[in-house]
Amino acid sequence: MLLRMLAQQCDLEPRELVWSAGDAHIYLNHAHLVEATLAREPRSEPRLRITRRPISIFDYAIEDFEVEGYDPHPHIAAPVAV
Repeated sequence: MLLRMLAQQCDLEPRELVWSAGDAHIYLNHAHLVEATLAREPRSEPRLRITRRPISIFDYAIEDFEVEGYDPHPHIAAPVAV
């Protein structure tokens, strides 16, 4: 969403967002949940539509965004590792 907002404000086409996680990890008791998630068949991609272009990037409101075609898989509960 941020990439699309920035592109809209700068009159550019959104392409690719490169992100680096400094401390991303998976706990051992979550490994089977990751495998279950990765084993799921992908569903169609949802589409994000921005309904207006505000004057500033700080003037967007939640009503300015519409998500179409979102079909999520059922929730997979994970225990909290403390």
